[in-house]
Amino acid sequence: MMQPKEERSIDRLARYTMWAVAAAAAVAVCWYFRSILVYIIVAAVVSLLGRPIMKLLRKARLKGKGLPEWLMSILTILLILGLFLGIITQIIPVVSSIIQTVSGNLQASSINASEITRWLEKANIWLIDRFPALGRDFKVQQAFGSWITNEFDVSSVTSVVGSVASILGSLAIGVFCVVFISFFFVKDDKLFSRIIGSIVPDKVEDEAIQAIGDIEHLLTRYFVGLLIEVMGVATLNFLGLSLIAKLGFYPALGIAFITGILNVIPYVGPWIGAAIGTVLGLVLKYSSAAATGAGLNFWVVLATLIAIFLFTQMVDNFLFQPMIYSKSIKSSPLEIFIVLLVAGSAGGILGMLVAIPAYTVVRVIAARFFMKVKPIRRLIQATGSESVKEEG
Repeated sequence: MMQPKEERSIDRLARYTMWAVAAAAAVAVCWYFRSILVYIIVAAVVSLLGRPIMKLLRKARLKGKGLPEWLMSILTILLILGLFLGIITQIIPVVSSIIQTVSGNLQASSINASEITRWLEKANIWLIDRFPALGRDFKVQQAFGSWITNEFDVSSVTSVVGSVASILGSLAIGVFCVVFISFFFVKDDKLFSRIIGSIVPDKVEDEAIQAIGDIEHLLTRYFVGLLIEVMGVATLNFLGLSLIAKLGFYPALGIAFITGILNVIPYVGPWIGAAIGTVLGLVLKYSSAAATGAGLNFWVVLATLIAIFLFTQMVDNFLFQPMIYSKSIKSSPLEIFIVLLVAGSAGGILGMLVAIPAYTVVRVIAARFFMKVKPIRRLIQATGSESVKEEG
């Protein structure tokens, strides 16, 4: 009587072992092809950002007819690329202003070529007196030039140039791959669901497809909300820096976009952005590179900059973040805070960046397939996270 039970236990153990081996093999394959997996993940994020744009484009009519899907996909990707390129290019004026500031400070100082020459002559005399073995013809500038020639020869320069070219080539390939994959994800919003449905067992295929739909819906709201938050923070800071601090149009725009981008990092990002923005604002305000120059007391300018960033931070905390973190992904603020703490301790800033999307995926899968587990059921019910299908 005991033999069948023993066989069933062995079969169960064998099944679990097979699942563990399959999971380990899947993880190994994903790690080996991690660069391709990153391309697919970035393309999926681009497609999620493009869904609202596609929804608007589908309402457009050209001579009474809708636009072709391929054309709408191209327009959507071009709009997203244009937005990100615009954000990046707005940082360039700040970098240019800082370079001009440093150059202006050097020009304003009393150091010039003749003074540098006299300083070097005195240094050469002092070294020759202290170290006669150097010779009467020893010159610091010649010794430094010889060292530079020996240490940084043509081959090393060629190697550096080759490395830079390799990085640029890899970046170009990555951008092309992301854009190419994004085109098909944007063009067919059911493509990813069909891919997942084809690899899961038949008995859970319907639930898996519904889970993918829930994940896509929530992540679309999250990434779109995150983009709105970045633009909102950047807009408020730009208005404050340009109209109140009077840094000038381009410096204010560049600093505002820097603070907006850093705001993507939960909790610590806004403070990092405020600190960097304050320092840059002070440097640009009290320099010849600033558009309006400095006309106020240093402490007044410092207090003004801090007040601008604090006001933006308050608006972000009480308006933007509740809308994004709580409503868009259907999780409580305490829940999100604990997840971010764990992710920050395990993976630092990168962990905090991917924590909320990853937790959203895990949460939806748990709600779909593990609701019989009491802690998961209580957690889901406590935050009222029913299926997103009920939202319409």
